[in-house]
Amino acid sequence: MVSSIVLENVTKTFTLRYHRTFKEVTVAKVRGQQTSEKFNAVDDVSFTIEEGEAVGLMGLNGSGKSTLMKLINGVMKPDKGTLLTRGRIAGLIATGAGFHQQLSGRDNLVLNAAILGMSEREIQRKMDSIIDFADLGKTLEAPVGFYSSGQRARLGFAVAIHVDSDIFLADEVLAVGDKPFKAKCVKKMKEVRESGRTLVFVSHSAGAVKSMCDRGIVLEKGRVGYDGDVDAAIHYLQYGDDDEFAIEDEIGADI
Repeated sequence: MVSSIVLENVTKTFTLRYHRTFKEVTVAKVRGQQTSEKFNAVDDVSFTIEEGEAVGLMGLNGSGKSTLMKLINGVMKPDKGTLLTRGRIAGLIATGAGFHQQLSGRDNLVLNAAILGMSEREIQRKMDSIIDFADLGKTLEAPVGFYSSGQRARLGFAVAIHVDSDIFLADEVLAVGDKPFKAKCVKKMKEVRESGRTLVFVSHSAGAVKSMCDRGIVLEKGRVGYDGDVDAAIHYLQYGDDDEFAIEDEIGADI
C-alpha cells in the first residue's frame, strides 16, 4: 500500500492570552496574575492514512479536528513532529476561507480555483459544471460579502470538489446549507471515494461518517483517543444516531 498522509508525533501549540490591552497586561503582572497560557491544540498525534482510504475524523468541539485538517492541508505547520502528504490536496476546511468580500461569486470562483492549482484552461472547461453544482442563480454575480454561510459553502465546495486532487479534505461541509445541497455533497464525495482518492471527512453526524467512511479517528483534547473501525469509533465517542437528516434517504429523494 502507498501512504497518502503520514503524521509522526505532530504537535501544534497556541497561546491563550487573558488580556487584550497593554494596560490590562501591565495591571495583571503587577498583581501577579497570569497573562497567557500555552496549550497544545494537536498533541503528539501519529497515524498513517493509505491511498484511497476514507477516514472520518471525529471528536467533540475543541478536540483539535479543524487544526489537524489545516495542518494536513498545509495552511499551518506543526511545531513538533513530522507531517508528510503525497499528491495534490483539495477540499473545504473552512466555509468561505479565502473569499474576497468585495468580489462577486464568479470572480471568487476563478480566484479560488487558481489558488487550488487549476490552470486557466481547466477553469474554463469546468466553469459550467462548478456553477451548476453551486446553484446560486443570479447571486453568483453579487459580492460574496452579502452571501449567507450556506451560499459560501455552496461556492467553496463546488470549486473544491472539481479540483483534480489526490487527497480531499471536508471539514463540517454538511454543517451548513439546505438538505438538498447536503445530499448533493454526500453524493459527490462518494464519487470522490469511489475514484480512489483519499478522503478525510470531519462531521458530527454519525450517519454521515458511517455512510462515507470505513475508518474512524477520534481526537480527545488534541490526542488520538481511538483509531479503527468506524462503527467502533462512533460508539467510542457516543455519537448519537438521531442525525439531522438521513443521508441515504435524502440522496434518493433530493438528487
